[in-house]
Amino acid sequence: MLNKKESRLRRSRQTRIKIAELVVPRIAIMRTNLHISAQLYSACGTKVLASASTMESELRTALSNNGGNSKAATEIGKLIAERAIKAGVTDVAFDRSGFRYHGRVKALAEAAREAGLKF
Repeated sequence: MLNKKESRLRRSRQTRIKIAELVVPRIAIMRTNLHISAQLYSACGTKVLASASTMESELRTALSNNGGNSKAATEIGKLIAERAIKAGVTDVAFDRSGFRYHGRVKALAEAAREAGLKF
């Protein structure tokens, strides 16, 4: 029987295998109780092209030090999309790192789509 963390890691491995077959840049997210972050990896997966996190000092003050809610995830989604477009990437694969697609993960994804990313 797998525990919660092992189940999430198993789901994330399967997702990364599929994304590697597609050979497209991917946006990987990491969610904790207090923060959420997103990184844009190159198609080969070895280079980080852009990143955004609620741990950045200017975002911490804007979010009044609360990075663990959907409002913060929406801001990160907009920011990662803006930085990805600046890096010349518009088509990406969304790697939710095994997290369920609801709440903060969904808010980040929808904000990134609205800001111009396609996935």
